Amino acid sequence: MSSAAPETAFDVALFGEAMLLLVANEPGPLEHATGFHKRTAGAETNVAIGLARLGLKVGWASRLGTDSMGRSLLATMQAEGIDCSHVTCDATQRTGFQFKERVTDGRDPKVEYHRKGSAASQMGPADVDEPWLRSARHLHATGVFAAISETSLQAALRTLEVMRAAGRTISFDPNLRPTLWSSPEVMRHWINELSRSADWVLPGMEEGVFLTGETTPEGVARFYRERGAKLVVVKLGAQGAYFDSDVAGTGHVAGFPVAEVVDTVGAGDGFAVGVVSALLAGRSVPEAVRRGAWIGARAVQVLGDTEGLPTRAELEQAGL
Repeated sequence: MSSAAPETAFDVALFGEAMLLLVANEPGPLEHATGFHKRTAGAETNVAIGLARLGLKVGWASRLGTDSMGRSLLATMQAEGIDCSHVTCDATQRTGFQFKERVTDGRDPKVEYHRKGSAASQMGPADVDEPWLRSARHLHATGVFAAISETSLQAALRTLEVMRAAGRTISFDPNLRPTLWSSPEVMRHWINELSRSADWVLPGMEEGVFLTGETTPEGVARFYRERGAKLVVVKLGAQGAYFDSDVAGTGHVAGFPVAEVVDTVGAGDGFAVGVVSALLAGRSVPEAVRRGAWIGARAVQVLGDTEGLPTRAELEQAGL
């Protein structure tokens, strides 16, 4: 791909796999489910949708099959106002999908992935259109795209390299997926390597313990700050988040109360939407983390990955 996109044509670029999500209609083991709801899934696409709903100009690069699942996902992303000009639809490849258990007790639902050999896993460095990428103010990356194949890892590394060289800001969410990596050690190595190029690193506390060997939010944040991050936000679930920043020092933002946890999947992506959107709008670090915590709390109260992501009007109504 190549293009002559102008400077800063849009706000945020993302590379990643979209999957069709089939959520069971009733609680219980997936094998007993008799019906499913169709949704979208994918760490990067969740963030893309969330940012677009807040009025940011978002560009998403990926590969899909031309099957019904691919057509459905592409139509959904386009309906959200996302630039999909760098989504390749390949008739020779298939679109990934997943089944998700429905839970009623607040625990993490079981998810069954069918993504091996998917269209998105065929992406590589040649899929990185550098002029198009540089036309974004910011890159949001996660550890998921890097994990789906050897070639996607190289593509992920290239996106970070291009944006860092162009002086753009980069946010990175480790978003660990152990089953996609050959070993925990390989996962730790590459996630930490990817994080070195990021300005803003957004690990969860459990992820941070695994990746850094530290056992406190302060220690996890310090690990990444010492490796060049300008801001580290450690997500603490219901307890909110801890931040360590060049401009705002250190601090803790409380979590928002949640009446009932329906589904925890996508909460971290919602948190990233809040932090990234606020920082790009020039808000302070504490304000950005508070917005992230609010959106994350909304995300756990709905069934799908994106239903809790607010519109700009809802954000303004909440005073965030």
